[in-house]
Amino acid sequence: MLSDTLFTGVRIVADGVDLLGDLLIRDGAIADFGPSLGQPDGAEVIQGDGAVLCPGLIDIRVDLGEPGFEYRETIASAAAAASAGGITTLAALPDSEPAIDDPALVHMLITRGRETGAVSILPYGAATRGCRGEELAELGLLREAGAVAFTDGTRAIASSGVMRLALSYARGFGARIVQHPEDVALADGGSATEGELAARLGLPGIPAAAEGILVARDISLARLTGGAVHFAHVSTAAALELIRRAKADGLAVTCDTAPPYFDLNENAIGDYRTYAKLSPPLRREDDRLAVLGALADGTIDAIASDHQPRDADDKRLPFALASAGGVGLATLLAVTLAHVHNGELTLNAAISLLTSRPAALMGIEAGRISKGAPADICLFHPDRIWKVRAGALPGKAQNTPFDGRALEGTVLGTWKGGRRVYAAMASGERL
Repeated sequence: MLSDTLFTGVRIVADGVDLLGDLLIRDGAIADFGPSLGQPDGAEVIQGDGAVLCPGLIDIRVDLGEPGFEYRETIASAAAAASAGGITTLAALPDSEPAIDDPALVHMLITRGRETGAVSILPYGAATRGCRGEELAELGLLREAGAVAFTDGTRAIASSGVMRLALSYARGFGARIVQHPEDVALADGGSATEGELAARLGLPGIPAAAEGILVARDISLARLTGGAVHFAHVSTAAALELIRRAKADGLAVTCDTAPPYFDLNENAIGDYRTYAKLSPPLRREDDRLAVLGALADGTIDAIASDHQPRDADDKRLPFALASAGGVGLATLLAVTLAHVHNGELTLNAAISLLTSRPAALMGIEAGRISKGAPADICLFHPDRIWKVRAGALPGKAQNTPFDGRALEGTVLGTWKGGRRVYAAMASGERL
């Protein structure tokens, strides 16, 4: 049996909760919280000292590497990185090898997550067989096995006919289709956002309009079918305006973004920094500001890490040939907090975008502080500084676009079901 844990003098922040007080964990669940609880006999006491206590983060876009790409990341290494980032639940993309288009593989991911003891894995089912975009997977069987939604991961569903069928079938199971919003023909062969910078660097460009074009098409298909579409890692002002209008029209349209798209712009690829080569590519400054605005006004439903692990050899290539993608589990919270510190987001809004709102998208009972709820908890100090150093990050992959960045916001501890699964070093320097 787990011993009681009492957090005292912490700022408790969650959806609908913001108070200075105590929280008690007993038997793996939240027993009570409030301004002053007293001290139960035998409880481990953790002093607040300026720390914030929030629900464990819920990350709805993670490439686990496993199965098939274990040289990049494994379930165990991703779980370690997630715990260090305060993440207790993550949704795993299905474009692995083999693709998650078989119910047995859905069961495997759920079980492997449970076996880590540190994270719950919510598997996405492949929308099409092999994530090839040609023939629908067995959506009903995948849903029954535990798939939370359907997607082809980092591959856009290019065919309008296939996307129409996917939306129609998923609607029957009460599920979303998650789309990588990028017109395949326009993006083919590109490696940076088309424009002055890409031209100066001699890089093949991807027009920013490639995102808005596919968003517009899929909103039309959602209107036609009554299906629910979710756009991942949205990065452009034009796409966000389309999504904003679709929501105003009452369509079942949602979206997320990732920290690079509200914290970095295309200048980060200067000097051909392949760690900053992402998919979608980093955008112009006006698009970055539009993403921040959409976070603040509620258009964007969640912030996800968009964790895309890559081996060093995948990145040690000329920029146009290097693999796109960046890791984000360990930096998800701290980069988001940078925009709380500068006043662009409130702390409550930021925490909701990382906890209760993604939980609602996934249809799970998590991401909240309430009596009797499982004690999936993140404790962090919002002002403690650490430096991102590729090569010293938790987890196997090190391809961070934030290498060398000093960040305010250090995870002190993570609890999963009341058991501590991550503890920062005493100095506060965890990386």
